[in-house]
Amino acid sequence: MNKTDWRLAVDIGGTFTDIVLLDAGSGRVVVEKTLTTPSAPLGGVRKGVMSALAKAGIAPGDITRPIVHATTLITNALIEGKTGRAALVTTQGFGDTLEIRTEHRYDMYDMQIEYPPSPIPRELVFELDERVMATGEVRREPAEAALDELAARMAGVEAVAVCLLNSYANAANEKTVAEGLAKRLGVPVCASYEVTPQIREYPRMITTACNAATMPVIGPYLEELERWLADEGFGASVLMMLSNGGVVSAADARKVPIRLVESGPAAGALAGVWYARRLGEDRLFCFDLGGTTAKSCLIEDYRPELTNEFEVARVYRFKKGSGYPCSVPSVDLVEIGAGGGSLARIDDLGLLKVGPDSAGADPGPVSYARGGTVPATTDADLVMGLLDPAYFLGGEMPLDLDRARAAFLPLAGGMGTTADQAALGVYEVINQNMAAAARMHAVERGIDLRGVSLIAFGGAGPVHACGVAALLEAPRVVFPVNAGVLSAFGTLVSPVRIDLARSMVRVLGAGVEGDRDALLDEMRDEGRRVLAAAGADVAKVQFRYGLDARYAGQGNEITVWAGEGGSWPGTLEETVELFHQAYERVYGLRIPALDVEVVTWRVAAWSDAPPFEVPALAPGDGTASPYSTRKARFRRGEEARDVPVYRRTELSAGARFAGPALIEERETTSVVPDGWTCEVAPDGSVIATREV
Repeated sequence: MNKTDWRLAVDIGGTFTDIVLLDAGSGRVVVEKTLTTPSAPLGGVRKGVMSALAKAGIAPGDITRPIVHATTLITNALIEGKTGRAALVTTQGFGDTLEIRTEHRYDMYDMQIEYPPSPIPRELVFELDERVMATGEVRREPAEAALDELAARMAGVEAVAVCLLNSYANAANEKTVAEGLAKRLGVPVCASYEVTPQIREYPRMITTACNAATMPVIGPYLEELERWLADEGFGASVLMMLSNGGVVSAADARKVPIRLVESGPAAGALAGVWYARRLGEDRLFCFDLGGTTAKSCLIEDYRPELTNEFEVARVYRFKKGSGYPCSVPSVDLVEIGAGGGSLARIDDLGLLKVGPDSAGADPGPVSYARGGTVPATTDADLVMGLLDPAYFLGGEMPLDLDRARAAFLPLAGGMGTTADQAALGVYEVINQNMAAAARMHAVERGIDLRGVSLIAFGGAGPVHACGVAALLEAPRVVFPVNAGVLSAFGTLVSPVRIDLARSMVRVLGAGVEGDRDALLDEMRDEGRRVLAAAGADVAKVQFRYGLDARYAGQGNEITVWAGEGGSWPGTLEETVELFHQAYERVYGLRIPALDVEVVTWRVAAWSDAPPFEVPALAPGDGTASPYSTRKARFRRGEEARDVPVYRRTELSAGARFAGPALIEERETTSVVPDGWTCEVAPDGSVIATREV
C-alpha cells in the first residue's frame, strides 16, 4: 500500500474558490468548489478546505507539504480601486510622474481619453531632496531631518513606496530612505530596487506604487490565513503562486504582492503544460473560462510564453496603454471580462453585449436566487438546457430555471425575439468575444492558432469550449478530469520559481564579462535565497539566463534567452549572434555594423515540483451509456432536442461516443455539439475531435 502524501491547493477566483487535495502516493484527488466571499476571502477558503478534508477523510495535520495558494485578490484590488492608503516618495522634481505617465496617448484620436486613477493620489506623493546620477554616482544623500519631516507628513498611511531617480544604477539612497521610513512609521515599505530594479522611470514607479498599494491588502489576509492554519493544526507552510508560473514563500509574497497579479491564470497555464506533456501535444491552447473572466494562452514546446510587462486595470480591454504597465514577469495571456457571471444587455445601438461587468459571487447570476436581476452567461447556459438545475455543484447549489428564463424576457423584448433565443444569443456572443480576443492576441505575436488543440477548464470553460474551438478552427478539444478546478490543480505542479531582472547598460564587447558575472552572482544568490525560503533544495536550483538588448542608439529592446546552467552559457560572440538572430526574426533584418547594447540582464531560478502520477482509468469495452437525456439547444433557430447526458465518473478508458452530448461532473459540464466525436483517454480526459 502506498504511503499517503497529501498536498493542498487553494485558488480564490472572482466567483468561486477552488480547493484541490492530492495524495501523491496513490494519485487520489479530492476537489471542492465554494462561492468566494469577497468581503472576507478567508471565509470561502475555510469552508472549502474543511469540506475537502471531510470528503478525503483526513485531518489538517495530515497536510505536511506546503499549501500552494493562487488568488485574484491583487488583481481585483487594483481593478476596483480597493487598495490600501499608500504614499510615494520620489526625487525632488519628479512628483508628477504617475500623472504624466509616458506622455503617450494609446488612442490619438480619442478626444476624451481615459486612464485609470493613480493607485497613489497626488496628495500622498512626496518629493525628497536627493540625487543619484545615471552613472550610479551619488551626488546628494538624503538628510535625516528630511526623513523626519516626511514621516510626520505621512501619518495615517498604511504603506509606502520609494522610487528615486536612477536607483536601478545605485540603490544606496533608496535603501537609506526605505529603511529610515520603515523604522519611523512602522508600516510596510517597498523600494523600487526590490520590486523592479530596471531602467525607465514610469514603469518602475507605477509598478512600485501598485506594489505598495496592495501590501495592506495581501498582508492582513496572509496573516489571518496562517493564524487559522496554525490554530487548526495544519502541519505546513504557505506558498504563493506568482504571475510567472512559479511559487514563493508567503513572506516573500508579502514584500512584492504585485508579482501575484495573475497568479490564478498562471496556475492554469502550468496545468496546461502538465497535460500537454501527458498528451504529447507540444502546442496546446489553454482556454480558462471562470465565473468572472476568461483567460487563454498558448503552450509551445511544453512551456508557456512569458512576458516582462503585464498591464493591469485597463480602461479599455483591448487598448494597450490604457492601464498600469507593471514590470513583472508574467505568463503571456489574454484576459477579458467574459465568464459565467458576465451580464447581458442591449447597448445604445441596439446590439447584444455580454460583459465585462459581472455579477460575481454576490449576488451572482439570476439563477443563483441571491438577488441578481440581470441575466448572465450561466443563466443563458441554464435556459439552453446545457446545465442541469438540480446538479449544479453536484446538487449542493440548485439553480432556479424559471427565474433565469424570466430574467431574459426584458432582453428578448429589446431584441424582438423569445427568451430562449435571447439566451442562445448570449451564448454565441461570449464565444465570439473569447475567440476574437484570442485571435487578436495571437496576431500581435505572429502566431497562427489554426490547427492547435484546445484544453478547456474553469467552471464555464468546458460549456463553451467547442463553440470557441470551432471559431478558432481548432481540431480537438481536451476536457481534463476536474476541469472546473484545474487552476488550483496547476499550483501543485508548479515549480518553485523566481524571475529576476537588473538593469545594467553595457555594450557586448571587451570587458563586459566581468561586470556581467558579478551581477549574475548577486542574482543567483537572490534566487537561491527566495527558493530556499520556499522550501526548495538549494542544490537542485536551476538557472536560465536572458537579456534585453538593442542595437546601440535604438530606444527599444527585445528579450533574448541565452540558455541554462550554473554560469552564463556561450561565448560573447555566440551571445551577439543570438541577438542578431532574434532581431531578424522580429524585424526581418540584422545590422551587424552596429554594436549590441544590453539594457537589462535576466535570471530565472527554479526548482521542479515533486513529481506524482494519477492512476489510469480501467479500460472498458469502448462504449459509453448515457444515464439520462435532457432537452437542449446549441444554436439559434433550432428546436430543443433530446441530448444524451453522461456522468463523467462512469466513463471508462477507451469509451467512444458522438455529439451532441453533455458530460456532467460536480464542478462543470462538458458540452459536445453535433459534428464532434469523443474518446476517453487513459487518464480520464475526454478528447473531442471535430469532424471535417
